[in-house]
Amino acid sequence: MDLPVFYAPEIQPDAITYTMNEDTSKYCIQVLRHEKGDKVLLADGRGHKFTTVITDDNRKKCVVQVLACETVPPPARALRIGISFTKNASRIEWFLEKATEIGIQTIIPLVTQRTEKEKIKAERLQNILVSAMLQSQQFYLPELQEPQAFDKLVKGNKDPQRFIAHCLPEQKQELQHSMQPGKDTLILIGPEGDFTPDEIKLALEQDFVPVTLGNTRLRTETAGMVAVTLMNLF
Repeated sequence: MDLPVFYAPEIQPDAITYTMNEDTSKYCIQVLRHEKGDKVLLADGRGHKFTTVITDDNRKKCVVQVLACETVPPPARALRIGISFTKNASRIEWFLEKATEIGIQTIIPLVTQRTEKEKIKAERLQNILVSAMLQSQQFYLPELQEPQAFDKLVKGNKDPQRFIAHCLPEQKQELQHSMQPGKDTLILIGPEGDFTPDEIKLALEQDFVPVTLGNTRLRTETAGMVAVTLMNLF
């Protein structure tokens, strides 16, 4: 049976013992009913996997002894998505959860001319990423960057593979047929109402490849999910 994974952002690779914070301790001891002698895993979100055993099952300050620490190999390539956050917060929260489970490394809230939500609740969204990382038993926490203006991101990006998914009836490639295995990749997903023609023109001038994600018109968060799924196939 898989061991449960708990988040321990402050733990160091050479740690001998570790005390969980109150929220994590309560979840481990009171909710999941673990007790002294049980083995659990800890993740620092930076690729370290700690195998530990509970030595003090205090529900406010659970203490574990570290038995082993190993470094989980990082992904072979960086997958990044710039996505315009929707006005409906629950939809973008759903996207963040599922994208983390599938395996995204970086999420950039993209501020476009038609973006309706430019401010984010960073702490709440970070907690969603942490929960999704633990649930899917991964050991690298995705990076949620500060919101970034479309033109700044497009002009400053140096990823080897750069894509923009838009809805205008122009010549576009299918994403799954455009990607090359093993290369760092960034894809841009627009807001409800799509990117403006000027934004698409700017991206193409900066060597972004226009792509389609299928034959139907997708909501922003659905397009993001399809993009992340397709990128993880290569």
